[in-house]
Amino acid sequence: MKNQHIADCVRSNLESYLSDLGRSEPNNMYDMLVAVVEKPLLEVVMQHAEQNQSKAAQFLGLNRNTLRKKLLEHKLLN
Repeated sequence: MKNQHIADCVRSNLESYLSDLGRSEPNNMYDMLVAVVEKPLLEVVMQHAEQNQSKAAQFLGLNRNTLRKKLLEHKLLN
């Protein structure tokens, strides 16, 4: 993997996305991006926290209940 900052990767992909749209106008980009980024973020942090929700919530700076809600939304809980 190239040594790129996350912001550079996001910027590059957003520029490609907008370019691919051509003359079409983008719609609901904020929600789309949050949904695309949030699930892998939760997956990686939960793995790093060894599935410990309290520890993962602390890593993310979230309340544990908020983390649990997001895990359920993304179907990441059994």
